[in-house]
Amino acid sequence: MSSIRVLKNFLAVTRHPSVAAAAREIGLTPAAAGQQLAQLEEELGISLFDRNKRSLVLNNQGRALIEPIQEIISRYESLGSQFKSGLSGSLTVGALVSTLMGQFGKTLEQLKRQYPELEIKISTGLSSDFLQQVMDGILDAAIVAESPYALPKNVQWTFLYEEQMIFIYPKGKDRAALPFIRFEPRTWTGELVDQVIRSNQLEIENSIVVNSVEAIIELVRQGLGYAIVPKLANVQWDKDKQIVTKNPLRKAIYRRVGLLERKNHGRKKITQAIEDHFRKAKKGSRPSAIQR
Repeated sequence: MSSIRVLKNFLAVTRHPSVAAAAREIGLTPAAAGQQLAQLEEELGISLFDRNKRSLVLNNQGRALIEPIQEIISRYESLGSQFKSGLSGSLTVGALVSTLMGQFGKTLEQLKRQYPELEIKISTGLSSDFLQQVMDGILDAAIVAESPYALPKNVQWTFLYEEQMIFIYPKGKDRAALPFIRFEPRTWTGELVDQVIRSNQLEIENSIVVNSVEAIIELVRQGLGYAIVPKLANVQWDKDKQIVTKNPLRKAIYRRVGLLERKNHGRKKITQAIEDHFRKAKKGSRPSAIQR
């Protein structure tokens, strides 16, 4: 019968684009990780991946086993938890890189300090990509911007915190002479940027399209253009000597960031702790002008 290590190896492979990348996460060689996958398939009597010479692609049978295997590992990790104080086990979370530079980054630090036996694995990417990975069970949860579209019935999004959308310009340069650097329009944050543009009746011409808030900030620092971005908590805007910030002229618009998860999964105790942290932090905060 496969060990917990073999089951964890399977889940790691589902989260990464290659066996080699998954092997690095769990401390195995690619050959050893591949052997463990073959062992699991042999014991189950089914193929979990479609294979060709260059890639390994999770098939429908493998996808259907993600959640049951996560539940087995969760139950294993919870053994003895009734004799311990605090949280333990692991949580695999998708997160926008910009949220790691915002309030969620602070929360991670505090959770690890409070619960040293808790393991949190972070996978970075875009909100729209995380939705499918959460639905498939590849991720336990994701920290994402609020979706501009209705979510599927089997997932839920819980508001955690918000960041005002602001203009940023290179210090000492004429904004009118600079190109606009736009966040990728097809993303959820990109939709908010478009809302700021419409609300302020701006006429702009795109020069550069980027799908990373932190990359946009760096491009503005280098004087390559101006942009609209969320005001990240861990960026020292007032002390930045290369950037000027400005609030929108007409309406304040906020990026709402929250926890996306399936309505039923085996890591609810951990995700609840994340939600509770933000719920306490929100007490006493005033409502926003426009939230989405």
